[in-house]
Amino acid sequence: MTRKIVIIEHHDELREDLASLHLQHQGFAVEWCQPFKGQNLRPADDALAGAVILGGAPNVDQMNRSPFLYDEVRWIEQCLKLDIPILGLCLGAQLIAHTLGARVAPHADGAEEFGFYEILPSADAPGFVPDGFLAAQYHGRGFEIPSGAVSLARGELFPNQAFRFGQKVVGTQFHPECTQAMWQRWQAFPEAPWDKPGAQSRDEQNRLAEATLARAGEWFIKFLDQLFPSTLSQSA
Repeated sequence: MTRKIVIIEHHDELREDLASLHLQHQGFAVEWCQPFKGQNLRPADDALAGAVILGGAPNVDQMNRSPFLYDEVRWIEQCLKLDIPILGLCLGAQLIAHTLGARVAPHADGAEEFGFYEILPSADAPGFVPDGFLAAQYHGRGFEIPSGAVSLARGELFPNQAFRFGQKVVGTQFHPECTQAMWQRWQAFPEAPWDKPGAQSRDEQNRLAEATLARAGEWFIKFLDQLFPSTLSQSA
C-alpha cells in the first residue's frame, strides 16, 4: 500500500519544492493541505508516513492574525503523540518549537535573514551539515530550542538554526527545499525585506544562489531519505 505524507502549505506555490518533488519520486502519496484557505487537516493516524510543514508569511507570535495556525498546532500535537515523523521548515519549525513549549519571537534588533547564510553544526551534532554549508533564509522570527530537544545547527544572526526532538521530529530555520526558480519568485515578492538589517543585497544573493542552492539541495535529498525512508530506497 502506498504510504502517505502530508505537506502543509502557508501560501500558494507551484509545488516544485524539493520536498514535494523528491517524496513523490520516492513513491510516497503526497497530499497537500492549505489550512490558510480553510482546508481541514484530516486527523493524524498510524497510517501516516510523515508530515512536512512548509514556511510562509504568518508569524507564530501573531497567531491571532492567522487563527488557522491554532489548528496546525493541535494537529502537530496529534502527530507527536503518534510518533509520526515531522519536518518543519522555517515557519514549520517555529510551529513545532511553539507546540513543544519554546519561545518564537522577532530578533531583538529587528534583523531579518533574507539571502544565503552559513549554517554551522552544533556541538551535539557535529555531522549534521558539512563544512562551509550555506542555506537559503527568509525570516524575521527565530525559535528557542525546545526543552528535551537537541540543537543541530547554529548561525550568526539567528543562533538556533535546527533542532531534533526524539528521533523523528526535525525543524530547520533555513530553507533547504528551495530551488533557483523558487528563490527568484521570493525575490520578486512586494514584501521582500530588502531594507531590513541583516538582509543581503540582490547582487550578493544572485552571486551566491546557484552554487548554494545546488549544494543545499544535495544535502537535503539525503536528509529526506533518512527522515522518511521509503520502500523504494529500502529495496534499492
